[in-house]
This record gives sequence, C-alpha cells and structure tokens, in this order.
Amino acid sequence: MTATIRFATPDDAVTIERFIRGLADYEREPGAVCATAAVLRTQMMAENPPFECLLAEHGGAPIGFALFYRAYSTWLGHPLLFLEDLFVDEACRAAGAGIALIKRLAAIAAERGWARMEWRVLDWNTPAQRFYRALGANPADDWTVWRVEGEALARLARGAERDDTEVSGARGDAMRRKGE
Repeated sequence: MTATIRFATPDDAVTIERFIRGLADYEREPGAVCATAAVLRTQMMAENPPFECLLAEHGGAPIGFALFYRAYSTWLGHPLLFLEDLFVDEACRAAGAGIALIKRLAAIAAERGWARMEWRVLDWNTPAQRFYRALGANPADDWTVWRVEGEALARLARGAERDDTEVSGARGDAMRRKGE
C-alpha cells in the first residue's frame, strides 16, 4: 500500500478529530479528548494556527495523521518540529503510512531549517518505540514531562500556591537555603 501525504485543511477537521479520538482510544484515554472538529476548524482557519497537520491517504481515503507545531530549543538556538500526535488506523498499520508521515515531517523540518524533531511516547507503547528506534530516534531518558492544568493552572495564574505540606516543606527548605 502506498500512502500519499498532504497538508490538512480546515475542511479536514472532522477527520482530524476522528484520528485524535482513535489515538486516545489506543492510549487507553478515550474520555480525555476535549477537542472538537469545530474547535480544530476554527484554529486551522486562524491567521497563525497553533498547529499544522499532515494526512496520509490511500485511494483518496484518510488512513493516518501527524499533528505538529514549531517549538524552540534554547540550547541549539534553533526552532524544532514537535510532533504532538502520530496515528495510523489499525487496519493500515505496517503498510508504510507511518514511515511516509515521518519522512515528510523530516523533510518539512529540513526545508524550514528546524534543528530536530521531538515527540513523546508512552512507556508501555513498545510497538511505537521499536518503530522510532528503527528510524534512528532515541529516547531522552533523563527527562520527565511535567504539566500544570485545570484548577492548578488557574490557581498558579492567580499567584496562589498549593497549600499542602509537601509543597510548603519544599518551599520552606528552599527559603532556608536562601537565608530568607
């Protein structure tokens, strides 16, 4: 099976949402998706869309996608391509669509002068890890992804901190080291 790769347009928002939900199902988080086709379409129509997306098609039917955006490496002093999602329909896996998407992403990074590509892989997703290692990619084992969201983000934006002993203890230790 030979997949063709093209950039997605706002008219592809329903397809992109379907792939996002398919990936969430695969990653055992089916209820975690908040994005809707309407939101994706609006974002893709913006003057500066927050992401770009490639679609893999076979016989004119979409079989996979890669959603990515520009990030920046302060150490390299160059932009990089951050791959947020890569997904190929289960029935079409091992037929070349995933590698075609990755190769096109690499070409985009090279065309734009971006220094590297980065993405995250779940610890238990050994098929994806094997796929990426076969491409020459390596995990950044010394790094852990951190995030703040929801009420914690709102509280932080207001300037408040969590009120628990672990955070207070850590803050107190840091303040004592500073002599405060």
